[in-house]
Amino acid sequence: MQNPSRVLVSRFAVEVGTSLFTMALGAIALFGSIEFGIGWGDAGPQPGYFPFYVGLIIIIASAAALFQVFICQRSRKEAFLTVEQGVRIISFFGPMLGFVAISSFLGIYVGLCIYLTGVMTVQGGYRPLKAFVFSIGMAVAFYLIFDFWFQVPLLKGPLEALLGIH
Repeated sequence: MQNPSRVLVSRFAVEVGTSLFTMALGAIALFGSIEFGIGWGDAGPQPGYFPFYVGLIIIIASAAALFQVFICQRSRKEAFLTVEQGVRIISFFGPMLGFVAISSFLGIYVGLCIYLTGVMTVQGGYRPLKAFVFSIGMAVAFYLIFDFWFQVPLLKGPLEALLGIH
């Protein structure tokens, strides 16, 4: 058992949330299928027949999982995500999110250079100049592979337009 003060998200909360989420998905399928008819017509089952029962099965299974969580897991204080794990996840996805944001404005090649330089310097411990040279090499390699050889143009920004790269 982990230190409760270091628990960011408990397993109990995640299991309850997942059960409620899948139950809601089942309810959406169930109520959506009613609109198309759930009975049996002259030509066989109506269009909503199978989705209705799939939604019903999902609701029943989710309710059983929710019941099991409350009976078996309520007293256990197990961690699903600790603070340390949360920091590692953010340190991985944070720069990636920054890469996506930068690439949407400055283009994929500039975004790649900034992302690789930052990640190699901060997380990898490389010297900034070495990381920058490597990131420039990767951007050139990506350009040659995608834009030049495979002729799949990637998102370009203002720097590529300034350099005349199409």
